[in-house]
Amino acid sequence: MKGWVSVVVGALLLVAGLVWALQGLDVFAGSAMSGKSMWAVIGPIVAVVGLVLLVVGGRWVRRGSGTRA
Repeated sequence: MKGWVSVVVGALLLVAGLVWALQGLDVFAGSAMSGKSMWAVIGPIVAVVGLVLLVVGGRWVRRGSGTRA
């Protein structure tokens, strides 16, 4: 179960990080975050954490697909 949780949380963090980065770079305009360099830095960091969770969770899911706790 923890593998699927990591995959879902990782996917959400990846998407949020990409959106935040694009808002920080003023690609997505119209919010309080638009054009703020802080979000252009925080976004990629969050996206990388999400990507790591996706990879780790995917490995857990593949490795534990035939076993139950």
